Amino acid sequence: MNLFVSLNGVHYETLAAAQAAGAPTINYGTFINTVISFLIVAFVIFVLVRQVNAMRSKPIPPAPTTKDCPYCKENIPLAAVRCPHCTSDLKA
Repeated sequence: MNLFVSLNGVHYETLAAAQAAGAPTINYGTFINTVISFLIVAFVIFVLVRQVNAMRSKPIPPAPTTKDCPYCKENIPLAAVRCPHCTSDLKA
């Protein structure tokens, strides 16, 4: 973008004319262009990182090692035949 403000008060048609005259300028068009370019690149990198993370395989959850007692609802080992909390027989 060719947007600028001349700080010496003289109006120039183009940035090149202002720079050729040696006038001090604030090039806000260049700043806006840089910000827009940065936002586009940041968005592309964000989408790329999201896709890479989505393609990663999810860890397999470990097999359960406990179960709930059908009587007292406490956690007990899978191989238990008697509940250590309520002493119920679990052979059935």
